Amino acid sequence: MGRLAEMQRKLLEQMMGPEAMGVSNANLHWSDEKVCRNFLCGTCPHTLFTNTKMDLGACPKSHTERLKTEFLAAREANPNDPIFARFQAEYEANIFAFVDECDRRIRAAHRRLEKTPEENAKTTNLMREIAEIELAIQGGTEKIETLGEQGKVEESMREMAAIEALKSEKADKERELQQLTDTSGASGHQKLRVCDVCGAYLSVLDSDRRLADHFGGKMHLGYHELRNMLVKFKEEREKRKAAGQPVGPPPGQPGSGAPAAGGPPGRGGDRDYRSSRDDYRERDRGYDRHSRYE
Repeated sequence: MGRLAEMQRKLLEQMMGPEAMGVSNANLHWSDEKVCRNFLCGTCPHTLFTNTKMDLGACPKSHTERLKTEFLAAREANPNDPIFARFQAEYEANIFAFVDECDRRIRAAHRRLEKTPEENAKTTNLMREIAEIELAIQGGTEKIETLGEQGKVEESMREMAAIEALKSEKADKERELQQLTDTSGASGHQKLRVCDVCGAYLSVLDSDRRLADHFGGKMHLGYHELRNMLVKFKEEREKRKAAGQPVGPPPGQPGSGAPAAGGPPGRGGDRDYRSSRDDYRERDRGYDRHSRYE
């Protein structure tokens, strides 16, 4: 079977389940190694980035809704079973490692552009704000047309005043962005910036619509979702600590359910994840670093 056909088969299996595809593993139990644990516990990164530059292809492990339903029912019935803590620890380690890999790419991109992360973050925020204002102006313009057709003159005038205020705010931010660009150094890449969420290159010359497309794009939103997961993981761990409940050993330690140093990654896919003890000793500090993306 060719690679494309195999990917299509796996995608269909994920959507419809192995039973519908006549696959021999239709009688799998949720604890089987062939079942994607990321999928069981929440979200598999393979499904977030399809048809993007970060497309991982179809997950090689099973994504079957029946198994997920059975897993969630079993966890609810017996939440203290150690197997669920192991699955969750492995899931958190996989998501953290995936985002951490993105952060390494972002740091490398910053170095290539010879700009400080603070400069890039400020410019990226300004570009996003300008794009959002432009979308608000477009929506307001459409609303004015609708109000005009309905004969609602006063409401139309109020909307026009709001749009003028938005245009003024946009002009101020564009001037601020231009000043930042003019004073950011003489690098040949000074027109480029790095998105601090997904690592994509952005240009200060991009149109408002193009910037809006980026911030609403699948890859950006996918990484934003993963970063929000890290924030949630950290909050849940802190709640358990405050309540005096065990939070489980860190990934890479015996009993954690996460990959040990030098061992194979215990995840629902074929991507190589870092699994050294030193990496995961930094995990909680890493949660703090990622929490700025709330």
